[in-house]
Amino acid sequence: MKTLVCLVVIVASNALGNVLLSHGMGQVGEIASYSPVELFTSGVQAMANPSVLAGVVLLIVFFVTHAIVLSWADLSYVLLTTAIGYVVVALLGWLALGEHVAPTRWAGIGLIACGVALAGSTPASSRQ
Repeated sequence: MKTLVCLVVIVASNALGNVLLSHGMGQVGEIASYSPVELFTSGVQAMANPSVLAGVVLLIVFFVTHAIVLSWADLSYVLLTTAIGYVVVALLGWLALGEHVAPTRWAGIGLIACGVALAGSTPASSRQ
């Protein structure tokens, strides 16, 4: 049960964190120059954006939870089952950010979902 709860936290925090980060960086604007001054200015603007900050916090939650789960479950299980996050990100990008998702991409997302279902049907750990 603890693995399932943590997997849900991993998927949700990763997907929401990335969507918020994308939304916030869209508000900051395109980073067109790699000069140190421009990068610093863009970095300050990004870190002042609430969506970017919320996204970073959620991605920290993702990273910490991911590390915790890897301490008791197999890497191959964790990475394959949390791949459902790709489906969640595509849905959130489409619904919340208004991104166009081509039919071919939806087909690929369907294949990922099938793979997650298959991987999720196996035991979380093969350790003794």
